[in-house]
Amino acid sequence: MFENPVPSSSDSEPPGRARAWRRLLLMLLVAGGIGIGVYQTPDIIYGRVTPAERTGRPRDRNLGARSMFQTPRQGARVSPDDVQRFGDAPLYDPRTLRTVFLQFERTNWEDELAARYHTDKELPATVTIDGTAYRDVGVRFRGNSSYRMVPAGLKRSLNLSFDAVQADQNVGGYNTLNLLNANGDPTFVRTALFSEIARKYLPAPKVNFVRVVINGESWGVYVNVQQFNKDFLRDFYGSSKGVRWKAPGSPRGRAGLEYLGDTVDFYKGTYELKSKDDPKAWSDLVRLCRLLNTTPPEKLEAVLAPHLDVDGALKFLALDIALVNTDGYWTRASDYSLFQDERGRFHVLPYDFNEALGVQGGSRRGGYASGPTLDPLAGVDDLSKPLRARLLAVPALRQRYLAYVRDIAEKWMDWNTLAPLVRDYQSLIEADVEADGRKLYGFDAFTPGSLQRFFEQRRAYLLQTQEGNHD
Repeated sequence: MFENPVPSSSDSEPPGRARAWRRLLLMLLVAGGIGIGVYQTPDIIYGRVTPAERTGRPRDRNLGARSMFQTPRQGARVSPDDVQRFGDAPLYDPRTLRTVFLQFERTNWEDELAARYHTDKELPATVTIDGTAYRDVGVRFRGNSSYRMVPAGLKRSLNLSFDAVQADQNVGGYNTLNLLNANGDPTFVRTALFSEIARKYLPAPKVNFVRVVINGESWGVYVNVQQFNKDFLRDFYGSSKGVRWKAPGSPRGRAGLEYLGDTVDFYKGTYELKSKDDPKAWSDLVRLCRLLNTTPPEKLEAVLAPHLDVDGALKFLALDIALVNTDGYWTRASDYSLFQDERGRFHVLPYDFNEALGVQGGSRRGGYASGPTLDPLAGVDDLSKPLRARLLAVPALRQRYLAYVRDIAEKWMDWNTLAPLVRDYQSLIEADVEADGRKLYGFDAFTPGSLQRFFEQRRAYLLQTQEGNHD
C-alpha cells in the first residue's frame, strides 16, 4: 500500500498541549536512561511524521550506536548500461552479482522510507534488473536493530514487493526481495554461510549478493535473502499450498509454542499468519501447542508425529544453537518460520539468521554466554521454549538432537571446508565492498579472521563436549 509524501515541518506536530506533554515525557524518559522509539509517539497516531523521522535518526535505546559505524560517503554514479546482465542465471545464484536499480520520484526517498517504517505503507519505485524495468514496486525499510541502530546515510535493509500493485509481477519467479545491510557482519558472508549449512538439513532461505543503485547512486553490496512466501514453498516443497506463520522478533519472546489456553486470540497477538486467515489453521496451531506442552514425555514423540515434523524440529534446534544464532529460538523464542503442509503437519524452519556465527554485538543472550562455548543444552529447562524444554526432556530425542549438533560441527564447521566457500563469496564482492561509501564498517574489517576464529573455537568446543556429559 502506498502513501502520500512526507508532510512539511509546518504541519508535522500535534496540537500544542499534546506536543508539550510529549516533550515532557521524553525529557523524563531520557533523564531516566530509557529510550523510546520515535514511531511510538503520538505523531504516528495522528498520521503525522516527526522531524526525527525525517532525519532518520537511530530509534534504539543506544543513542551512541552511530559511533560504531563509519561516516557515509556518496557512491559513484551508475546506469543500467554500465553493468553486466545475467538474464539466464537463477536469481539466487551465489556466483552472480546482479545490480538492482531503484528509481524513486523524489530525492528525499530515505526520509520517505523512514516515515513509513513499521507501518503498512510502502514507497513506490521503478526497479530495473538485467535491463528489465518493473514499475510500481513497493519499497520499505525492514529489520529491527539493523534499522534502528543505523544512522541515516548508511545502508539500511530493504524489502521490495514486486506484486504491490501488479499481482502477477515478479523477477525471476519471485515476488519479493529482502536486501540486508550486513549489520554486525563486516565480512558480509555470515548469512550466506548459515543458509548454506542449514540447507544441508532443512529448507532454509536461499542467499546471495546484489549490488544496489538508488536514484543513480551506488549504495554498494546487499545480502539478498529469500522471502518465506509461496515462492519458498514452491522451491522446497514442490507446492505453494499450505499455511505459513512467522514468529516475529520481540524482546518479550513468547512465540515459542507455549500453550496459552484454547482461546485463539491469545495466539494472534504473538504469531503472524502470513497465509489467508483461516479459523482451522489457528485451531491447529493451538492444538500443536497443547500437545507439545501437556503430553507426558514417554508419549510425546508418538503423539506429536502426526502434527509435527519432530526430526525436522530437532535439526532446527541443533542448527540454531550449533551456529549460535543470537536472535533465534533458543534466546527469545522468535525469528523463525512455521509451515503447516497440506497433510496438516507443522514444520519449524530457520527464518532470520543474520545474527549468527559470532556476529558482532553482545556476548550474552538469554542469560547465557553466546560465543563459541555456548552449551548445546543451554536453557533446556526454560518452559517458555517448549520445543527445547519438552522435546529434549525425552532421552531418545535429546540424544538425536546432540547427534545432529555433532554432525553439524564435524561436517560443516571445519574451516578447511568453509574457507574456499568464504573466498568465493568475498572475491565476488570484494571490489564493491571496498568502494562502498554506504557500508556500515571499514574495509579493514572485511577480513574473515574473526569468522575463522569463531568456527575453529566453536567446532573444537562442540566436538569436545561428550553426549554423556549432558545426561
